[in-house]
Parts: sequence; C-alpha cells; structure tokens
Amino acid sequence: MKSNTYIFDAKTIGVPLLIVFLMWFVFWVEMRFHTDFTKYGLEPQTVSGLLGILTSPFIHSGFSHLWSNTIPMLILSVSLMYFYRFISIKVLIYGILLTGVLTWGIGRNSFHIGASGLVYMLASFLFFKGIFTKYYKLIALSFTVVFLYGSLVWYLFPVDPNISWEGHSSGAMAGLILAILMKSKVVPEKKYNWQQPEYNATEDLFMQQFDEEGNFSPLKPDEEE
Repeated sequence: MKSNTYIFDAKTIGVPLLIVFLMWFVFWVEMRFHTDFTKYGLEPQTVSGLLGILTSPFIHSGFSHLWSNTIPMLILSVSLMYFYRFISIKVLIYGILLTGVLTWGIGRNSFHIGASGLVYMLASFLFFKGIFTKYYKLIALSFTVVFLYGSLVWYLFPVDPNISWEGHSSGAMAGLILAILMKSKVVPEKKYNWQQPEYNATEDLFMQQFDEEGNFSPLKPDEEE
C-alpha cells in the first residue's frame, strides 16, 4: 500500500548516493588506470554518440567539474525522492533520456560530458512542478531551488565555449516537459479533530474547560468522567 505521507527512508537517500557514487567511481577508474572516457561522451548528430545519452552524465573532465556537480546533484535528487517519491525514478530515467536526446539533436560538434544537464533537469522539474501543483510546501521548495541555484540560468546561454550550454538548456527543457506531463499525488494536509465537518465543540473535553467569556477553568476529575 502506498503511503500518502512524506517519508525519508533508504530510497530517499540511497538512489541519490548511488548516482553520485557512479560519478565518482568512473572518475576514480580514469585516474587509477590513467585513461580518459571522454570518447564515450555524447557526440551530437552521430550514431556512435547515441551511447553518450546514457554514459555522459557519469563522465567528467576533472575534479572541479565533478565536484561542482556533486553537491547540487545530491540536494536536488534527494528533494525529488522525498517530495515526489511515487514518480521520482521515472523522472530520473526519463530525464536522463530526454536531456540526452535533446542535447544530441541541438549540440555542437563536440563531446558533451558531465551531470550538469541532469542537474538542470532536476532544478527545472522541481521549480515548475512545485508551481503547477499550487501546494504551499512544493511552492516553497520551488523558491528554495531558485534561491540556491538561480544563477544556473546564466549558463543556459553560450557564455563559455568550454561549457555545454546545449546540455544545460536541454536539461531545463526536459524538466519543464516532465513537470507538465508527469502526474504526482500531493500529500494531503493533515486535518485536526476541530477541522472535521462532524466536529462538535460541546463534546470536546478541552473546549469544555472554557466558559462563555473564554476564561479557562480546568475540569474536575468527576466532570471529566
């Protein structure tokens, strides 16, 4: 049975840690065996480059590149798993595929590597989905994403030839598309007894301790019975 409450469990942190572990493991293999996996990245408009749709998010050009993607990947993926647990895995899978396909279609002739496209997809999805749900907790999450990663918007454009703005733009577009198409259950707000339609204040022991003028007078033991 699916729970309608937010749950922080092994899945919530386990999946994000697995993604980050794979990123660091690939980098460790490159350093340990003095090899370079860039050739397995995403090369647009080529048949061989299609493999990069799946492999490119886990390949990085260096430590600073890897580290710059690690923290936002953890924060955003944990947020996804926690607030959208019922669709989180689908969002990750479809997000990787859609981001990769869009980058493959619009990217310049170069190898595109790194998890930044996936980071942009997550940030975009969390922002737009929160706005679309019109639920205050998810709207708050949207504005938190803007506060933490609002500067990412500058790298949607070709401001640096060494940065794959195509991957960033593709990720942002993929996040928006998934936010529109993916349906998610909103956790219902908890209602207390006094918020229920059948609530009767005269039968509430707590309310019986107030007189007509609002003065508090504790009930005696025999009155409580």
